[in-house]
Amino acid sequence: MATGKRAIELSSTGGPDGAAPPTPARAARDTRDRTLADTVYENVLARIVRGDFPVGEKLPTEHELSVEMGVSRPVLRQALKQLREDGVVVSRQGSGSFVRRKPEEAVLDFAPIGSIADIQRTFEFRAAIEGEAAFLAAQRRSERELRQIQTALEELDRCVRTGELGVDADEAFHAAVCAASDNHYFMSARNSMKANILTGLNLTRNLSLTKSQERLAMVQAEHDAIFAAITARDGEAARRAMRNHIESARRRVFDGDIGQA
Repeated sequence: MATGKRAIELSSTGGPDGAAPPTPARAARDTRDRTLADTVYENVLARIVRGDFPVGEKLPTEHELSVEMGVSRPVLRQALKQLREDGVVVSRQGSGSFVRRKPEEAVLDFAPIGSIADIQRTFEFRAAIEGEAAFLAAQRRSERELRQIQTALEELDRCVRTGELGVDADEAFHAAVCAASDNHYFMSARNSMKANILTGLNLTRNLSLTKSQERLAMVQAEHDAIFAAITARDGEAARRAMRNHIESARRRVFDGDIGQA
């Protein structure tokens, strides 16, 4: 704990790096800008999905979009940055932004506008948290906990064979991995946003049901890889397998027609 002069320095500067803490007004503005950026992101995404902005075509200029949507250009740029990270648009220096991929319309059926940005952030959170939980589960799991993971995996296998959605079984698998980490904070973190997680699982599993059996088998193979690594007590492999699975699920949300943009 800082004392004396050092404590005064930390208090006056806001931290050891000298950065002043954000004021309430600044924090409120940042939150408002993120919310606006999410709204613009989902608006542009929906228009791409509907075909208003075709694959390979250039988006309207930043000025045109910002005026049309009533937001500042910095807010618009935040939205376009997220679309680039999702692989939906691509920027060409000096030419603007072009539509690279058209996600399937089913995305809007299973995830109404207003939820997609949160779903994507949930995937980011899960990749970080559950990757580490899998690493520790591989090192610490008991035989009983391993059987619980296996039971959930077998239920997922059954759902794949019978064409069932399998959201509950998928959630049970991931929860069992977190429980096997022997650190209750992983479970607490997941439980704090369980509704968001279930929304994401519902979206990705519904989208998978619209695909071929090979797609379902590929997703299940990712679960198998996590279980195999935890069984072998290979923490690094378990972390990689879990992160790969969740990041792949995030990318699969935007599967669809892809152009040469």
